Amino acid sequence: MNYLIRLLTCLSLLMLMNCFPAQKKQQIIFFGDSITQQGAEPGGFIPLIDNICNKEGLGDRFGFTGSGISGNKVYDLYLRLEEDVLAKHPGMVLIYIGVNDVWHKSSLGTGTDLDKFERFYQAIIQKLTENKIKVILCTPAVIGERTDNTNPQDGDMNQYSKIIRDIAARNHLTLVDLRKTFLQYDLLHNPDNRYWGILTQDGVHLNAKGNQLVADEMWKAIKSGQTAFTR
Repeated sequence: MNYLIRLLTCLSLLMLMNCFPAQKKQQIIFFGDSITQQGAEPGGFIPLIDNICNKEGLGDRFGFTGSGISGNKVYDLYLRLEEDVLAKHPGMVLIYIGVNDVWHKSSLGTGTDLDKFERFYQAIIQKLTENKIKVILCTPAVIGERTDNTNPQDGDMNQYSKIIRDIAARNHLTLVDLRKTFLQYDLLHNPDNRYWGILTQDGVHLNAKGNQLVADEMWKAIKSGQTAFTR
């Protein structure tokens, strides 16, 4: 008799589980260049975001994937958007690009002109939104951490960041303004006006503190867009 009761209880539980299937994780893709590529490595901002997510009890809701390729500029993202993002059907994409569009102008003689940068960036957003994907934009942080406007690319970095801010406002998208956040942090923590070593390893790529700062800022934006995952 007891065995029959236990069997019926197990069957009832299985029936209930079938009625309430496990929630499928919504995939979040980080789309960018070598900063994002390194950000997917141990200690990078993507695993750090995953850790924060799990600590807050949301690990069953979100999955995080890095899609960063060293040297990429905005038009590289556009060219690989279909295969590396749309084909994976994410619920959200964070676009973190711009450093190479500026940096490669002087270092390699390439880069991306400001008007072309805006057009390619807008084209990426259009394709993502047409596929009902939530989009978060990130301004490029720094090419050099000096706080007195003597980093060689400061002028261009400010211009390209303004373009991204304008695109975010025009499209009513969430913005993670890493340019502003890094400048504010360096003003407080870089009294010797060093080119690197505060939030970056080399003036561009993130160190441990930089990865944590990016993780914290991105996670706040991701949480603010959680309603997108109820559709």
